[in-house]
Amino acid sequence: MLTDFFYTLRAARLPVSVKEYLTLLEALQAGVVGPLNPEACSIDDFYYLARTTLVKDEKHYDKFDRAFAVYFHGVEQIADFTKDIPADWLRQTLERLLSEEQKANAPRLEWDQLMEELRKRLEEQKERHAGGNKWIGTGGTSPFGHGGHNPQGIRIGGKGGGRSAVKVWEQRSYRDYDDTQELGTRNIKMALRRLRRFAREGSDLELDLPDTIRATAANAGYLDIKMVPERHNHVKVLLLMDVGGTMDEHIQRVEELFSAVRAEFKHLEFYYFHNCVYDYVWKNNRRRFAEKHPTWDVIRRYNKDYKLIFVGDATMSPYEILQPGGSVEYNNEEAGAEWLQRLTHAFPRFAWINPEPQGVWQYRQSISIIQQLMGGRMFPLTLKGLEDAMRLLSK
Repeated sequence: MLTDFFYTLRAARLPVSVKEYLTLLEALQAGVVGPLNPEACSIDDFYYLARTTLVKDEKHYDKFDRAFAVYFHGVEQIADFTKDIPADWLRQTLERLLSEEQKANAPRLEWDQLMEELRKRLEEQKERHAGGNKWIGTGGTSPFGHGGHNPQGIRIGGKGGGRSAVKVWEQRSYRDYDDTQELGTRNIKMALRRLRRFAREGSDLELDLPDTIRATAANAGYLDIKMVPERHNHVKVLLLMDVGGTMDEHIQRVEELFSAVRAEFKHLEFYYFHNCVYDYVWKNNRRRFAEKHPTWDVIRRYNKDYKLIFVGDATMSPYEILQPGGSVEYNNEEAGAEWLQRLTHAFPRFAWINPEPQGVWQYRQSISIIQQLMGGRMFPLTLKGLEDAMRLLSK
């Protein structure tokens, strides 16, 4: 029975050795969790035993959980996003112009059906296709591929632009925001002043040590304490910034805001995410897969007195917020909405800053969903928007 389980783990690219497999069998024979019998042994007990003996690094826990579910709970693998798709399938030989009628008749699949159909295509397709409405390829109205049109598909390779993909199959790299960017527009300079005001809402005075020494010396050694208005107080900010994809259009403005925040807040912690926050965030975009910070650790590390500020355009597929596995980059086990609710519960003073023009918010379903999750605490990246957000956070 467990031989197939071992090969399931290996198929999931887990570094499981025969020696570790034999250790698991010895533990079962020794009765660590009882006989290997569904009626006498809890599946949860076996899960923890198997993970302890077979997985030597916690970074592999997610892969192990998925493989375990596939084998013991009958969960079907939706698609193997680690396998290569022949480059020839994705070579675009011409730019096909589609009529409005063809676009209107493009097949629209719901999430579960979309994932199931992709799994079937990977098993069935043997050659390149282009211009159709079914296979993985280029042009046409198929939900899989690139260079065509589909209201709700999976972009595989190629360049985006239509903003309609619910998942993206490619290795993506992002650039860190530059915190030395000079503030170049009048509105952002005014925002900096608002941020300064917010940062100085602590104690009125602090000890001026150099002036105290000078005054004491001039006063024949009698202590003469001098106080000055405090330059920075103890306001703490946790900044979570969306990066990549549609946020590329807002890089300059976000960098200007980031520069202002770095200059004004003494106690600042920042992390990046893409589109929506899931189970991990990161600090360095070039090393975002090697240096992950679990979101649970972020929640536990910082006290609730931190002001939580999200910066992002909230423009994505609604599935990315509401659906497990909805991330365009990987198979997230819990919906993004769950993580947003955990964060806002852990940090009661929070706000979302959106660089998208406020006039388009009503036309983006994902923005409406994020607004609901934020309890209406979404503000545009404008002078008034920042002023309103800072006023809310300072209460």
